[in-house]
Amino acid sequence: MKQYSGLWLLLVVSLGLFTFYSFFDGNLFGWELKKSSIAEDLTALPSITTSINDSKIACADSVSAPKPIKAELDTASKTILFVGDSMLEGLGPRMASYAKKNGHKLYNVIWYSSTSEIWGSCDTLTYFIRKFKPDYILVSLGANELFVSNIKKKRAKYVQNILKQIGNIPYVWIGPPNWKPDTGINDLLQETLPAGNFFLTNGMKFDRAKDGAHPTRNSAVLWMDSVATWIKTKSNHPIKIEKPEEKTARANSVTVLQPKR
Repeated sequence: MKQYSGLWLLLVVSLGLFTFYSFFDGNLFGWELKKSSIAEDLTALPSITTSINDSKIACADSVSAPKPIKAELDTASKTILFVGDSMLEGLGPRMASYAKKNGHKLYNVIWYSSTSEIWGSCDTLTYFIRKFKPDYILVSLGANELFVSNIKKKRAKYVQNILKQIGNIPYVWIGPPNWKPDTGINDLLQETLPAGNFFLTNGMKFDRAKDGAHPTRNSAVLWMDSVATWIKTKSNHPIKIEKPEEKTARANSVTVLQPKR
């Protein structure tokens, strides 16, 4: 092998000089040298092709959030948790008659003078979800927040926390029965909740109790009838909710929470 060592050395040196001259572009010892195309071939990046049509690529800002897909009518028996403020005094018994008629279990939790801030700043809702294990939730809140100033800034995080506690459980939020124009609670709820999860009560006509705010019991029955029809025909999660003959009934349980002091 020693007799070939000189030959191998010559070949290595020649290859090195060839590579150098291939990349060299300019004057060398009076000779004008041009870079070889071999150098371009060696250093060129591979081309990348794509089947995506650039004209169809949209910026992130121009893509709308996906809308919830409306589910098919669910005819199974449900365990329903109904939470909210004193409006449940009228809505709850009528909803109980719907539950009885359609084979559902209903658990009402009335928190007097409660608001989205009160429910959204504690884990009370989570407690009752764990206790009753509902597969459907009704919420009636907002009547005690009709006249809160700058409400979107003050209440948005609490509404979001309520929704976080609800998680993936199908739900319907029933808006307040305005007796005067509000300062933005309905706008906040409409902007935060999917359309098929929020029942807008504002604009309905009611006979009012002596306080001028709460619908009378008979008027609350008609209110709940409207909500039930909407749940079946327009909500994102329609359930079996045929109209009962009985005007009111007893829920499986009613829990009453006193106002926070």
